[in-house]
Amino acid sequence: MILLFKIGFLEISIVNIIDITLVSMLLYQIYKLLRGSVAIKIFLGFLSIYLVYLLVSALRMELLSIILGQFMGVGVIAAIIIFAPEIRKFLMIIGKSSILSNENILQELLFWRKRETEAFNINPIIEASKALAGTNMGALMVISNNSELKFYAESGDLLDALVSKRLLISIFNKYSPLHDGAVIIYNGKVKAARCILPVTERDVPAQFGLRHRAAIGMSEATDTLVLIVSEETGQTSLAKNGKILHNLSFQEVRELINGYLSGNDIDDKFESISVYERGKFSPSPSKA
Repeated sequence: MILLFKIGFLEISIVNIIDITLVSMLLYQIYKLLRGSVAIKIFLGFLSIYLVYLLVSALRMELLSIILGQFMGVGVIAAIIIFAPEIRKFLMIIGKSSILSNENILQELLFWRKRETEAFNINPIIEASKALAGTNMGALMVISNNSELKFYAESGDLLDALVSKRLLISIFNKYSPLHDGAVIIYNGKVKAARCILPVTERDVPAQFGLRHRAAIGMSEATDTLVLIVSEETGQTSLAKNGKILHNLSFQEVRELINGYLSGNDIDDKFESISVYERGKFSPSPSKA
């Protein structure tokens, strides 16, 4: 162990510096993950109780130390239960950064197969969204870049059909038996329709309906881009990573979808839902 310097009786080494840096990075990532959700308040509550426990232990307040010690003993299990969605999301972030998370790459490594990619023409999605918005027909489309989302696809009706404007319009027609739910689009195909999406548990501004809540929830649970067409206003929105952009022009929708499918980082372009709640964001009018 290489000693760098001493502060009184404390000996600071390179390992200590690395340890502190890694813990700081971990705490910052946890803060980013929980920021804007109710879970951050619960996390701060747990942290406060833990700091009080350390304080009373240092002061040798035995009775209070025993009580808080028993609470901290079951605190880990309680935290796993309470923060289950956040833990799942954290593990998904780690998983999607792994080379083994991509099915094509896994096949390439195991079977030495050449990775095949298909051109994804998003014009049918844009044109269908224009038509649906123009007639105030609601729509919910989940666009995935790296997974077929089989778990969510199996909650609806499997189609595995090429994306087309007519297909999307017919699915979301209010007289269609498939219109109630979301479609999942992957690799240029509509994998399934009438799919059930997880609804966000966060507080959402009143202007956002059930489609927006489901889109935000899906973007929290998966690495997808979710397109929403409002039935009430005809406005078009996109959700990603628990954030949303509301009342977009179709040119903006096209650019964001292309950026996502190209593998670009577009997360910074999205707004936290709390911005809309406080009324600090003035979206530009939608363009047809």
